[in-house]
Amino acid sequence: MGRMFKIGTLMAFALCLLASCSTTRYVGEGQSLLNAVRVKALGSNELVNTANLRNYVRQRPNARWFSLVRLPLLTYSLSGSDTTKWVNRTLRAIGEAPVIYDSLKAELSKADLRQQLRNEGFLDAQVDFEESRKGKKTDVTFWLQPGEPYFLHRLHYQVDDAKIRQMLRGDSLRRLLHEGMRFDVALLDAERQRITALLVDSGYYRFHKEFITYHADTTAGSHLVNLTLRLGLFHQNNRPDTLHTRYRLRSIRYASGDPTDDRIHLRQHVLDECTHLAPGAWYSASGLRNTYNHFGRLQAVKYTNISLSPAEADTLLDCHIQIQTNKPSTLSFQPEGTNTAGDLGAAASLTYQNRNLFRGSEVLSIELRGAYEAIKGLEGYSNQDFTEYSVETRLQFPRFIIPFINRDLRRRLNATSEVSLLYDLQDRPEFHRRVLSATWRYRWNMAGRHDRYQLDLLDLNYVFMPWISQTFRKEYLESETSRNAILRYNYEDLFITKLGFGYSYAKGMTAVKTNVETSGNVLAAGARLFGAKKDERGQYRLFNIAFAQYVKGDLDLTHSIDIDKSNQVVLHLGLGIAYPYGNSKVLPFEKRYFSGGANSVRGWSVRSLGPGKYKERDGRINFINQTGDMKLDLNAEYRTHLFWKLNGALFVDAGNIWTLREYDIQPGGQFRLQDFLSQLAVGYGMGLRLNLGYFILRFDLGMKAVNPAYEEDEDEHYPILHPRFSRDYAFHFAVGLPF
Repeated sequence: MGRMFKIGTLMAFALCLLASCSTTRYVGEGQSLLNAVRVKALGSNELVNTANLRNYVRQRPNARWFSLVRLPLLTYSLSGSDTTKWVNRTLRAIGEAPVIYDSLKAELSKADLRQQLRNEGFLDAQVDFEESRKGKKTDVTFWLQPGEPYFLHRLHYQVDDAKIRQMLRGDSLRRLLHEGMRFDVALLDAERQRITALLVDSGYYRFHKEFITYHADTTAGSHLVNLTLRLGLFHQNNRPDTLHTRYRLRSIRYASGDPTDDRIHLRQHVLDECTHLAPGAWYSASGLRNTYNHFGRLQAVKYTNISLSPAEADTLLDCHIQIQTNKPSTLSFQPEGTNTAGDLGAAASLTYQNRNLFRGSEVLSIELRGAYEAIKGLEGYSNQDFTEYSVETRLQFPRFIIPFINRDLRRRLNATSEVSLLYDLQDRPEFHRRVLSATWRYRWNMAGRHDRYQLDLLDLNYVFMPWISQTFRKEYLESETSRNAILRYNYEDLFITKLGFGYSYAKGMTAVKTNVETSGNVLAAGARLFGAKKDERGQYRLFNIAFAQYVKGDLDLTHSIDIDKSNQVVLHLGLGIAYPYGNSKVLPFEKRYFSGGANSVRGWSVRSLGPGKYKERDGRINFINQTGDMKLDLNAEYRTHLFWKLNGALFVDAGNIWTLREYDIQPGGQFRLQDFLSQLAVGYGMGLRLNLGYFILRFDLGMKAVNPAYEEDEDEHYPILHPRFSRDYAFHFAVGLPF
């Protein structure tokens, strides 16, 4: 408690030091610091969104730290006036100069707000603003008087080109405008863009949205608008107006974009499949974009340039596609440092990659990896080192490699097919482990959509243990005192034959990830079909090796709420549940859940929380005991920009793991609905994030608030009421945001 008091005192002193520095130090004579900007609507019109309208104000106050303290401005104010000194230049570079209030920008903001209200249908809107100055600081309030909104009374489409008029009649059900809707300029523009997209995808190569105009009439004394959409004739360079020309493609030609090599190193079949334009078909702007996108996905392609030129006939286009390919082969070496549970080591990988193996942009990669760690504090073993060697071969195709998929579907999907093989050799002082993996996977998404799919058609893992030390076997696997079934299960030879499906969606401020997988069902059905016998543990075996059987599902949901340009609240839900059945009574260790750590409940270190109210008594094997079949994470994080490239965060986390079965070695770990709330662990804390552009370095300090493992001891159960820093803290260093 004394240490916490000292830390709190130091933080308070630092804040007081910053606060004592005047934020108006660099506000000149006759100038004023813009202190606050408010946008308020008079009346109770629910259609007016003042939060969105704030975006039309041309001046914003200096950013606030957690919406409270202007830390960037305070940092700038700490600098001296002598800019030849390094410290002053640094403070100014990482800080933020004061925003000086500009009355002209306030007048322009007033006009912008009024125009936007009119665009949203409030044609009689008025806006005024009020200045409140105190010392060298000014608050500005914009008062909105929107009035009553206007609605479309009559709507008429006037199309001068007969062919286009006929086309739009057949598309009338997709119109965005209809009589009775609120007058909204954004929807008017969206309708122009919709019609333009329809026409340029139907052969009208030279059409653009400026050919579409609106004429609006209002009736005196009412809030009704008569609107006419006019689509005019083609006009260019003071020539007489003519009908719009509809173009077909006459030819498509390919050429190399490399001046030193006139050969395109791609098969004709690949060129045709990536080209979404066809001779004899109408020109399509979407087809042109999809052609660029599909060639851009090929790792063998460096760049693509597509040009269109009118042919001798006025209604035909010639398409020229210029492609430059990359060098096919690369060799890379990457060293890295490792730190597993405090044991330092080194690793290195050597990777060969061919990005055009069969002249179809197939990517072959072969990676050799080696690692070494010096293990500390492990007694009773002759060898104290950990070594690992692995070789992985991966072949990726930029298309579906599967029968019965028609050509049209192949062209509409952005798909990859992947086959990989991995052999991993691990030698620890306690045991030797070998892992052989084979994977056959598909990934795909639709162009222009926000969702992605993944199908693991085959994910085979064969884990075998060629050697286990007598010390480890005696103390853990065969000890009469431990009888750890979970531990024993994970040090036996095992087959895992996974079939999985994943779906993800990300748009705007919301992201969703889901995954479902199952294992062992085909093998179990085959064993029953052919009358195989179970062993003494009640398990079927394949080549005298047991296979895992389970089903597992995961859901990850993230939603962000922007407060302003510098502050954001992010909410996160993570839920997972897995159930072993049939040939398994315990989940494989790699499939079990753990809690605590940088991306979970941050008041606990990794793998140190749960399951349920379970309390670990033997730290040597807690990484096995503190796992479960079910996991829940609930997180809320307030993120703010501090200054320079530093961001800050305040967070609250809740969650835990549970087992679905009752295991003797995990008392209190089984999920029971009546105990669910009382077994939720809660943590809180703060963090710093250094945004380097390509990646983010994250430092989080978490504290325990509610610890479900100590129900009988109030001091331990509610550490938020009885804090002890040495007992309750967990420090996390990670790369990237937690969610």
